[in-house]
Amino acid sequence: MNVLAASSLELGTHPATALLLGGLIAAVLRGRYASMTLVIAPILGFWYVSTLEVGSVSYLSLFGYEILGVAVDQQAKLFGYLFHIAALVAGIYSFHLRDPWQISMALLYAASAVGVAFAGDMLSLFLWWEGLAITSVFQIWGRKTKEAEDSGFRYLFFHVSSGLLLLAGILIRYHGEGVSAFSLQPLTDALEAGDAGAMLVLLAIGIKAAFPGLHTWLKDGYSEATHTGPVWLCAFTTKCAVCMLARLFPGAEILITIGGGMAMFPIFYAVIENDLRRVLCYSKINQIGFMVVGIGIGTELAIDGAIAHAFTHVLYKGLLFMSMGAVLFRTGEIRGSHLGGLYKTMPWTTGFCIVGAASISAFPLFSGFVSKSIIITEAAQNGHVLIWLCLLFASAGVFHHAGIKIPFFAFFAHDSGRRPKEAPINMLIAMGISSFLCIFLGCNPQWLYDLLPNGAMGYHPYDATHVITQLEILLFSALAFTLLNLWGKYPPELPSVNLDADWIYRKAGRGFMLFTSWFWNGLNDLVHCLFIGGIVKKVNTFTKAGQVYALSFLSDPLHQIGLFGKEDKNKTRDRFSKRAGLGLHPVGLTAFFGLLFLLGFLLLS
Repeated sequence: MNVLAASSLELGTHPATALLLGGLIAAVLRGRYASMTLVIAPILGFWYVSTLEVGSVSYLSLFGYEILGVAVDQQAKLFGYLFHIAALVAGIYSFHLRDPWQISMALLYAASAVGVAFAGDMLSLFLWWEGLAITSVFQIWGRKTKEAEDSGFRYLFFHVSSGLLLLAGILIRYHGEGVSAFSLQPLTDALEAGDAGAMLVLLAIGIKAAFPGLHTWLKDGYSEATHTGPVWLCAFTTKCAVCMLARLFPGAEILITIGGGMAMFPIFYAVIENDLRRVLCYSKINQIGFMVVGIGIGTELAIDGAIAHAFTHVLYKGLLFMSMGAVLFRTGEIRGSHLGGLYKTMPWTTGFCIVGAASISAFPLFSGFVSKSIIITEAAQNGHVLIWLCLLFASAGVFHHAGIKIPFFAFFAHDSGRRPKEAPINMLIAMGISSFLCIFLGCNPQWLYDLLPNGAMGYHPYDATHVITQLEILLFSALAFTLLNLWGKYPPELPSVNLDADWIYRKAGRGFMLFTSWFWNGLNDLVHCLFIGGIVKKVNTFTKAGQVYALSFLSDPLHQIGLFGKEDKNKTRDRFSKRAGLGLHPVGLTAFFGLLFLLGFLLLS
């Protein structure tokens, strides 16, 4: 996929301009006027993206380099549509916010994602990549709790590290290949040849894609964000990573293994997790795993499937996060053990949540089915039997923890006694739009397929094999959930803290802090004892009473030469010390020392 397609058409305006201006304007407006930018900016931006012609480019001169700031191809346009739709839905959902800073950063965050999608070379990619990190963290800090503050700093550490790794990879490749290294071309061959720069670029993208072991920022940050924050966060960062994996590493076989692991391991955490937003975070990693597998397979249809799944995932995962955000907004609670029975007073939110659950579970006629089935089919047809089995198991697992657990424990299960009001109207409108799109795409997949880079190669999701296989998986998973509950074997929803890979980070971090504290503080104490407690103390003591020590030392030789008559030596020394301490000296002795000082000065000069 060559993003540098030759074209004579140069753009005058960047596709992210509307969102950028909206973010800047929102920073100075107040009240509803600031909130209106959440709706107006994405609509204008979507319209502009629709006018772009494939092959259009835009250049920018920076520090003596000519940067290809924009390169329009079919993949970039699809992600441009997706990010503007996501920004519009999230903006409507967040319309009740009155924090101009949070609104401004949300729009600038969406603009950074659009910038990544349309980046034409590595330099422009890096600039927008860092913009993602800086602007997104405010969706976490906006909650203004100690937990959110700490989580935000951990989130920022991961994403700034991702940017530094990306920059290091770019510079290493530049050192080896020159200016051609800035070209945004596939690095699959370089990666398989062991190129260090390509490895660092993959690692940088892997952090934002939440590769296993690098995923803890996602569930840590999203779960501590504001009630609207995860709706924004789930739409952009990881999808930018998927976009760049598809562009830079199509067919990289290591991604098949990584994606298979991503699809598998979150299932076990999600089943025992009590915080329902964390459950959604784990299911998000699971779904990204499908996309990574598709990119790793590398066929045109598999990559189309990964991109299509990214598109549908933004819609249904945003819908699920919106429903849980509405629950948190109305109840102040998000733990499954403390929820239940909310369908009685929040029926619309319940219904929308079920649509999202059906979509993520890939029920036929819902959006997840028309994208996920492409990846599973391609895994089987290209001989990846083990990965195919893993994806089937992961499909059953996601229905278990996101398709059933989320709506069941939030809105049904036991009656918690809570009777909150229905979600605000702007939240319901946003959830309604997402629900409509989930069903529309599920019933009209060709609308999405026509936007894909390769048009989905004539793929038809609704043949008997795909439908029957998926229904068997869903029915088996539903049966397993039902039986486990009846037998009392399903893990109960209990207040708990699950140990994840971040336990290692935190233990290692604390150990490092203790070691550095012991080393540097110990070194500081040693230096303080040596200089302050030793040398400086003695100098200070001498400065305060130097004359006492000097005259006491000189009293013996002066006594021996007869200057003090027959007076006892000890008595003379005591008298000198006492007088010196009081600053009193005999006039003759003072004159004697004055003459000695003058003589010494004359001799030295």
